[in-house]
Amino acid sequence: MKNITIIVALMISMVTFAQEVKPKFEKEGKMVKATYFHDNGEIAQTGYLKDNKLHGQWFMYDTNGKKIATGKYVDGTREGKWLFWRGDVLREVDFVDNRITNVKNWNQSEVVSIH
Repeated sequence: MKNITIIVALMISMVTFAQEVKPKFEKEGKMVKATYFHDNGEIAQTGYLKDNKLHGQWFMYDTNGKKIATGKYVDGTREGKWLFWRGDVLREVDFVDNRITNVKNWNQSEVVSIH
């Protein structure tokens, strides 16, 4: 019986610590600033919403807070130049109407591939 009580107490304590990190929304003029979080509390994404659609510059981060991507949305679709960091490679991706039109991979100031 004592063991069951200890197990139940441990399970209750795990549930109370396993809380989901909820996004934060702040109204700024006609737009809403959105901040989404990883489970560890670090910022995952930040940007703006306009009429409930992604709009403007967005930034994405890994679980350690390191920036991994940035780009612009226009009324929910990707537009213009997006940058993605992965290890030593910076990937530059051009979007028009949410479609990829050009991709360049950079490695320490050199283009390593163009698609």
